[in-house]
Amino acid sequence: MRFVRGLGVLAVAAMLTLAGCSNSAPQQSGTDAGGGGGGGAAAGGGGGKGGGDKGGAAKSDLTVAVVTHGQAGDAFWDIVKSGADQAGKDENVKVTYNGDGDPARQSQLIDNAVASKVDGLVVSMANPDGVKESVRRAVKAGIPVVTMNSGLEKYKEFGAVTHVGQSEELAGEAAGRKLAEAGVKKALCVVHEAGNVGLEARCDGVRKTLGGTVRNLQVDVSNVADAQNTIKAQLLADKSIDGVLTLNPVIAKAAISARQEAGSKAKLATFDVSSDICAAIARGDMLFAVDQQPYLQGYLPVVFVALKVRNGNDVGGGQPVYSGPGFVTKANAEQVRKFAERGTR
Repeated sequence: MRFVRGLGVLAVAAMLTLAGCSNSAPQQSGTDAGGGGGGGAAAGGGGGKGGGDKGGAAKSDLTVAVVTHGQAGDAFWDIVKSGADQAGKDENVKVTYNGDGDPARQSQLIDNAVASKVDGLVVSMANPDGVKESVRRAVKAGIPVVTMNSGLEKYKEFGAVTHVGQSEELAGEAAGRKLAEAGVKKALCVVHEAGNVGLEARCDGVRKTLGGTVRNLQVDVSNVADAQNTIKAQLLADKSIDGVLTLNPVIAKAAISARQEAGSKAKLATFDVSSDICAAIARGDMLFAVDQQPYLQGYLPVVFVALKVRNGNDVGGGQPVYSGPGFVTKANAEQVRKFAERGTR
């Protein structure tokens, strides 16, 4: 039964492959899987430590460290963490989660995980060069590494097993085409994390396909009020701006307020999904959201690491496993909102 479930997860990963962020404030937590059978998709190689005829909690036989650049309390990264935690429960894996947007501090968290001799490592790489040496040290120590969310262009070079996420530039290109279809000619692309190469790639993608003018606007996700004022000031200063693309749901909400305060008719769209964003799309306040499915970005890497350690499975066939992009529009916003409200989209 457990091996069959493992094959099911591999099948899902294969389909995703074919179909195919936030600052400072460290966060940390740990989950230890329990439950009678300890059954999970990654148990193909034995994993008989779960279960027992007394029906007590199963002791995890693996520890996987998840180290991201996410900010505590950020809705996106909370969903990533939920996915990782659920994978830990399903796979009888102890999952520890830490996040820090500063590359030096994130590197230290990675080094700490390696020193504690974890069985596997999941890392987001918003600043790949900033965490490169730490990731390479993990690989050299024989620890399987799966990158997620950010780092698509560098995961192979650094020695990671695979990457789970989306191509940020291709996602940006798709967003640019949708904005162009809506008649946008002059857009702001609002970057909320300095130095995040994935966010810059999104804006570069939009620039390739919009067929108009795209200007990056730097704000700080940790100061939403200031971000709102910055967007408002741009809309007041240049009435020809007819589109605003944000790259984060929190900043998207600020952009809605900024547009209203500025009396602008600029069309809004965003990357990433929340319940509030789905509601805004449904009522016509936003055109669309690009959905990269953060729950999968947390869940699948933990499963893939467990499969690698327990059964020698490699996922992706040398290619990344794509979790996006998909699009939330008025046509499906209410449906997606139901999943967003329960924390799985």
